[in-house]
Parts: sequence; structure tokens; C-alpha cells
Amino acid sequence: MVKFTRHSLQKMEALFTELGYVIRYEKGSFNSGYCIVEDRKIVVINKFYDIEGRMTVLVEILLGLEFDPGILSEKSAKFYSQVLKSEEEKEEG
Repeated sequence: MVKFTRHSLQKMEALFTELGYVIRYEKGSFNSGYCIVEDRKIVVINKFYDIEGRMTVLVEILLGLEFDPGILSEKSAKFYSQVLKSEEEKEEG
């Protein structure tokens, strides 16, 4: 299970960077707490979210992205696998 800590948030941000996305934390009126600018690969997240909120949003976005996990570094690929496994466990439980 992936714990929502500052360290795991940094890993998630690194994974998004490897996928070519820029994550920005800003204030705004986002209905879902975040906004994705697809053509520019920018993810804007409500800056008032705590670590758990930020991680929840990033996991939700990550699960919706289509990409080849083979492009990720070994470290990010391992973290991505942990996230997928954690989400599968949530769905089962």
C-alpha cells in the first residue's frame, strides 16, 4: 500500500515529470480540485490541498493517463507498480 507522505508525493511528482507533465499548485475554482491542460501537459492542483489530497488527485489523474510504463526509470516504474497494486487492493477491499 502506498502511504500518502511527502516522500511519496515527491516520487509521484518525479513520475509525472518523466511523463512530460508539469505539476503546478495554484489557487483557483476547480470543480474537481484539479485541472489538466492536455495540449501542454500541465496539471494544476488546488494549492490548499494537503499531501493526502494532492496524492489522491495525482493517483486519479495517473490512472486515467495512457502511456507505456517502459519509458519510466526503474525507480518510477517500481513506484507506479506500487500505486497500481494499492488501487487494486482498494477496489477489492
